[in-house]
Amino acid sequence: MEILLIIVSVLLILIVLLQSGKAEEAGFITGSNNNDLFKNRKERGAELLITRVTIVLGIAFFVLSIIA
Repeated sequence: MEILLIIVSVLLILIVLLQSGKAEEAGFITGSNNNDLFKNRKERGAELLITRVTIVLGIAFFVLSIIA
């Protein structure tokens, strides 16, 4: 069980590092901290897949942490 928790933890760290920082990019592009520009932007393709995998791995991490 602990090995599975370690594997899920490492995968979760890697997938979070792959995500793009939307809030940070919005500040750099506009030259300010106004995040309203990208608040209605929808995720598509690989970005949506990475978000969904992150959610699944996060839930798996918490479930395994409670069980172990």
